Amino acid sequence: MLRAFSTAATGMTAQQMIVDTIANNLANMNTVGFKKSQVDFQDLMYVKLLEAGRQSDQGTMAPNGFEIGCGVRPASTMKIFTQGEMENTGRSLDLAIEGSGFFQVSMPGGQTRYSRDGSLRADADGNLVTSSGYLIDPAISVPRDARSISVGTDGTISAFVGDSSTPTVVGQIMLVRFQNPSGLTSEGGNLLSETPASGSPITGIPGQSGMGSIQTGFLERSNVQMVTELVSLITAQRAYEINSRAIKAGDDMLTTATRLVQ
Repeated sequence: MLRAFSTAATGMTAQQMIVDTIANNLANMNTVGFKKSQVDFQDLMYVKLLEAGRQSDQGTMAPNGFEIGCGVRPASTMKIFTQGEMENTGRSLDLAIEGSGFFQVSMPGGQTRYSRDGSLRADADGNLVTSSGYLIDPAISVPRDARSISVGTDGTISAFVGDSSTPTVVGQIMLVRFQNPSGLTSEGGNLLSETPASGSPITGIPGQSGMGSIQTGFLERSNVQMVTELVSLITAQRAYEINSRAIKAGDDMLTTATRLVQ
């Protein structure tokens, strides 16, 4: 009977982890480029009381074994990289990736991070930076006398400079993709970093070699669906309650057995 207590406790812990993950998903419903996560689980070891295929009688083989599971454990959290909704902002430096790919971001220490957040700005020196002030990689500088800026679907940045009536190309946005984007690790601040599980970054021009295209004047919103998350939240809550009732049932049965012995 005591095995039921520990088994149900692992189930309660699992549902707590699901609720924690759902809470983070819901908290980031309005985060630009956010990708929701889900928790994957695995069952624990089994106590094998009788082996399947044992000889139950002369010339007779038992078709089933007798084993009791010990519960569940978390295996991993996986990011779901489905496309988020495109929101029209009308701002020339708001960029959304339609399809696969990430923007490259240069950190102050020289490291490279990756993001789906395309809400770019021009700093005091004309360099394109993220909303946190980190430089886009490769670095792109907009001339001070640029009258207007436009970004093509292939990432080409053009500007009307000075009195010129012909646009001048001032830079090229490059995207990267990964063989296993779910293997990227979250750094906070809408940034992801490479891991051995993600594989090495593959760099390319937007719209080519499997890269998504750039949509100017749009931002990609979170791919969190509130209704789906709320349904999952209710399911996790009910599963938590059922596991707690399993512990209560085991306790009642143990109490009854103790009274019979006495």
